[in-house]
Amino acid sequence: MDEHDWLARRFEGHRTHLRAVAYRMLGSLSEADDAVQEAWLRLSRAGSEDVDNLGGWLTTVVGRICLDMLRSRKSRQEDPVGAQLPDPIIGREGGIDPEHQALLADSVGLALLVVLDTLDPAERLAFVLHDMFALPFDEIAPIVGRSSAATRQLASRARRRLQGSPTVPDADLGRQRAVVDAFFAAARDGDFDALVSVLDPDVILRAEGGAAPAGTSRFVRGAATVASQALMFRATGDGGVPHPALVNGAAGMVITKDGVPATVFAFTVVDGRIAAIDILADPDRLAALDFEPLD
Repeated sequence: MDEHDWLARRFEGHRTHLRAVAYRMLGSLSEADDAVQEAWLRLSRAGSEDVDNLGGWLTTVVGRICLDMLRSRKSRQEDPVGAQLPDPIIGREGGIDPEHQALLADSVGLALLVVLDTLDPAERLAFVLHDMFALPFDEIAPIVGRSSAATRQLASRARRRLQGSPTVPDADLGRQRAVVDAFFAAARDGDFDALVSVLDPDVILRAEGGAAPAGTSRFVRGAATVASQALMFRATGDGGVPHPALVNGAAGMVITKDGVPATVFAFTVVDGRIAAIDILADPDRLAALDFEPLD
């Protein structure tokens, strides 16, 4: 085995971890893959002779790459009008692909990624690398060009932004599913009061429907408003087939039309009520996602 093949095998041993880091940083599966590939190119050019801890070295390299990508995204003002949701990871209820499971360690729900998107890029990096991957602040500081103390403050600010946001669902998946099923049953029956009863009073609904004029994106808050939106969706729907699914490891639903995924519903159930609903209905983005067979 030549040196290049030996290095490639060592890199492959870290790929899953690096992809998990990049997904948390970017919220995009394709961009996460791009970041990991760029890390491999940098390693193959530099070699590993002077690297004592290859895993740590690669993690910081991926962090730098993702930080640059976030800053570039922000400078180009790529955020479209309306909601822009992260890429969901979708699997069958009762099981999830092992590769997807590695991405979802620590319950990285869609709602958490949405809140991470509101952070400054440096805050997001400090929080993700320290709080999610236990990287010391001394190793994160050179990536953001700050002192260790200032980097600690970045993570602290990010933590405060996350406090109070509905990002951590109930641990009991069966309980989540019961609440989600009750929501869809109430919507199907047109029962406004039953809908309100399964919603947190401050529930948040975020929906991304694609480019105008065909698509619609919205952000609404409050149980009564979200219940009204659910009834409106029912009234304007055209016979899609619901499939219970795991969306980022939590109970969700995929609606298919003619066998093609048309809408993904991600739910955050907290204390037995729905605290957040994230809906992706952009046909272009859905076509790019990897769906396991749902039945």
